[in-house]
Amino acid sequence: MIDFHCHVDLFPSPERAADEIDRSGTYVLSVTNTPKAFPKTALLAKGKKRIRTALGLHPQLVSERHGEMGLFRRLLGETRYVGEIGIDGGDEHAQHLKLQREVFDEILLACATAGGRVMSIHSRHASGEVVEALARRRNAGLAILHWFSGPLSHADNAVDIGAWFSVGLPMLRSKRAASFMKRLPRDRVLTETDAPFASTSGEHYPTAAVTETVAALSRLWNCDEHETRLQLQTNLRTLGEQAENFSLKTS
Repeated sequence: MIDFHCHVDLFPSPERAADEIDRSGTYVLSVTNTPKAFPKTALLAKGKKRIRTALGLHPQLVSERHGEMGLFRRLLGETRYVGEIGIDGGDEHAQHLKLQREVFDEILLACATAGGRVMSIHSRHASGEVVEALARRRNAGLAILHWFSGPLSHADNAVDIGAWFSVGLPMLRSKRAASFMKRLPRDRVLTETDAPFASTSGEHYPTAAVTETVAALSRLWNCDEHETRLQLQTNLRTLGEQAENFSLKTS
């Protein structure tokens, strides 16, 4: 099973959640919301082969934490994965849109300078701007749009520049799920939970939500769950091979 966007450090007991992930055999991208959260969150994955920790600066926190960009750059050599990053155009964050755009571009430039990264990207109410920024910085790495909710035309543009998508249960239960999933190349899709938020809130890691997401995706792809799991495993393997090409700091 695969959960390519999970906030492991934000569970009531992150250590227990990491242990539950390990026991479940789920491959997880553990995203962070601030650079300062990265070192401690990375320790949760120590000794756990299926958890990768991403370095993030959440767009909803950019106004408070943009001063951590220097730390972001220093830590970038320690991981091939970046997230959660992006732009949030919701009403409550619109006043900081200019700063969000600037910081997102700084992050993309830093990733490009480092040789590329796998990036889990937030684009709520800002999908057009996010896709345009990614098109300008294609050398930033492999972009994965997390919980994409923008217009279908923006999804088409994202596909055209090579972006991937991580999809969760709320997305796959929406009214537009069928038309949305038809537009995405199956070899650029991964599953996610966004736990402990959304429909997966709770004290324990939601293994059942991952299983249900695979079942929902199978229905939309009109294939059995075994075939869906094989496709997702192949996708993850491809992504992992690409990630290995991204350099880490050797000093």
